[in-house]
Amino acid sequence: MPFPDRTLVIVRHGQSLDNERDLFSGIRDPDLTERGVGEARSCGRRMKEVGLSFDIAFTSELTRARRTLSLILSELGQPDLAVHRSAALNERDYGELAGLNKRESQERWGVAQVRAWRKSYDAVPPGGESLAMTADRLLPYYRDEIESRVLAGQRVLLVAHGNSLRALIMHLDGISADAVADVHLATAQTLAYRLDERGRVVEKRAISA
Repeated sequence: MPFPDRTLVIVRHGQSLDNERDLFSGIRDPDLTERGVGEARSCGRRMKEVGLSFDIAFTSELTRARRTLSLILSELGQPDLAVHRSAALNERDYGELAGLNKRESQERWGVAQVRAWRKSYDAVPPGGESLAMTADRLLPYYRDEIESRVLAGQRVLLVAHGNSLRALIMHLDGISADAVADVHLATAQTLAYRLDERGRVVEKRAISA
């Protein structure tokens, strides 16, 4: 079996309608584009090709992540897999940036400020969440609900969002607050982690669709 027990696979959702228009989404709830549907299906097919199957899955409350997960499970032949949903896994709240495209936001606040809000660990967009705040709500849920199942020997699938997963990758990979600015996940990008009995990463693999 190429993927043993204590495996966690994380996936960013497929392209959304806001991604297509280069808009900040945050907790807005756009659906997938046709391309996003194709990305999700391709992701599921690739998982099946490399021998992945799962004992349980987790996702956010937002449509783009939930639908990506559903499409993946369909391709895996596991459409009835138990799925847990939580707002703790939602994308970060972009506040006043939500619904604006990058150009509009840069014209309003400046290129450097918008980059800081997008990429840095603790800069807070007006009315929204920093990556640090996102981590503060995500990591307790991860430890209590997700990591506990991985450590019990299960293979767990998590489909979420670019920033919520950046916060998790920062934790799993031991990335510093300064270095996290360089962490980026493309739509439907997939990473597999194998953990030891204490929750430390012993292997990390990228799974390309």
